[in-house]
Amino acid sequence: MRAHASVLHLDLDAFFASVEQRDKPSLRGKPVVVGGVGGRGVVSTASYEARRYGVRSAMSTREARARCPHAAFLGGRFHAYRESSTTVMRLLREVSPLVEPLSFDEAFVDLEQADLPDLEVATVRAFAEDLRARVTAATGGLTASVGIGTSKFIAKVASDLDKPDGLVLVEPGTERDLLRPMRVSVIPGVGPATVERLRRGGVHTVADLEGVDLDELVQLVGRSQGHGLHQLARAIDERPVVPEREAKSVSVEGTYETDLTERRLLEGLLTRQAGEVAARLRKAGMSGRTVTIKVRLHDFTTVNRSTTLASPTDQASMIGRMARALLGELISTTDLSGGVRLLGVGVSGLADWVQEDLFGETGEDGGAEDAELAALADVEVPRHSRGTWSPGMDVVHAERGRGWVWGSGRGVVTVRFETAETPAGPVRSFPVDDPALSPWTTPLREEDPDDPPDPDDPPDPAEPLSRQD
Repeated sequence: MRAHASVLHLDLDAFFASVEQRDKPSLRGKPVVVGGVGGRGVVSTASYEARRYGVRSAMSTREARARCPHAAFLGGRFHAYRESSTTVMRLLREVSPLVEPLSFDEAFVDLEQADLPDLEVATVRAFAEDLRARVTAATGGLTASVGIGTSKFIAKVASDLDKPDGLVLVEPGTERDLLRPMRVSVIPGVGPATVERLRRGGVHTVADLEGVDLDELVQLVGRSQGHGLHQLARAIDERPVVPEREAKSVSVEGTYETDLTERRLLEGLLTRQAGEVAARLRKAGMSGRTVTIKVRLHDFTTVNRSTTLASPTDQASMIGRMARALLGELISTTDLSGGVRLLGVGVSGLADWVQEDLFGETGEDGGAEDAELAALADVEVPRHSRGTWSPGMDVVHAERGRGWVWGSGRGVVTVRFETAETPAGPVRSFPVDDPALSPWTTPLREEDPDDPPDPDDPPDPAEPLSRQD
């Protein structure tokens, strides 16, 4: 354990909803819910004003509307979130070379590598206050909650204690006193299933957990998790802040401004992405065995499907064939009729060698399927079609300027004309096919290797403290 509180965890408050409130002056101080807006949608993030009514992440949009019917329900604008996230991560890397992003809105920072005169409590606290102010200035008003401790675990717990816009520093030697009264669910990796198993064993708080010996804990939750919980209950966490991990996968994904429904189009995009993944693998001199597709639906639900080959490959034809097969399996079990907003292909199980092809194929893709592959990969991604206006979407009118979609239906789209730099603006309605109205941004983009992790990605099995259940 560190002798000083030198691990900082920064968590942007209600991130998606806060970005919407920043960019939409009429929503500041009002309940905002970001996520799927349809009847089968799921809440991604709720503003603190909406949380007062019991709205929470992962709640169905239907229940959220029942709890807070006067909230603004908006679809996501991932280009805006990614831009703000990139700004914050760049700022954090300016203060320390050791920054470990966890998602769009949170990261660990190792202060032992920061330019500080010392690591005394007063110095670190002043540094953190200044950092929070710099984040707010750089992002145009977003706030962050910060926790500081002698480990990643303690820093993460501390950042949750004074939300929103708070700062908690846990001084060395006080960690156990802080943890003991807390429910066991405060520990990363302890989800509902583990909570129930521990409850049946009479364990409710961290203090209870601390009193359970290792053998009994292993009996309750299994060997791997038992050893981890035994350590964390005693505030023991020796994980370093890791700015860059060895690549475990190579992937390409795209987010689309119009939800996609046609299978042929989805197959074509997967084929194109498979080609890009294969090119990246060959450039790095790598190959991989496990092919994964990632599909985010219209309601923000994210589904992953994987298959593992007998030997590593770097061939686009093989990766594409597996990706299309996985899509077929997904279509047979999942309702995609509402549309797909994100699609991606990845290859993991990396190796620095490729199995020699026993059937005489060349190192490049070839053969009779070339024409079919070329036709699939040459699909055109549909741009925004008139009549498709999602709530919260950025738009521009030829005469009235920029605004965002308040709502649409029955052939009419209603727009509030305002931006982050203007006062709350007027609301006007137009025919959905009005030629003067068009999207302001085009959030279609491919994955940037330097971007922070996607919060909807599945947990890394190599990270023993990630929430698995």
